[in-house]
Amino acid sequence: MPYDSSLDDQIFAKEREVENGKIVVSDYSYNNGPKKIQIIREIKDREGKFNFAKLGRMSKDELQGILPLIQEALTIM
Repeated sequence: MPYDSSLDDQIFAKEREVENGKIVVSDYSYNNGPKKIQIIREIKDREGKFNFAKLGRMSKDELQGILPLIQEALTIM
């Protein structure tokens, strides 16, 4: 069965500003299935718009900044 974005339900989303963009922590449920946490990085382009970027590695400051968001997302799960 192919992915259908209309079945993807975002339950929670908060973001933390970082040096050149932001990191977003979200809770999703696909087709009323189990809730899962998604963590993404978005960086600003030259026009100031945010674009998706691979999260990859995180600095200690970035991780400490999103830990409260992850804990909040966990309480919703």
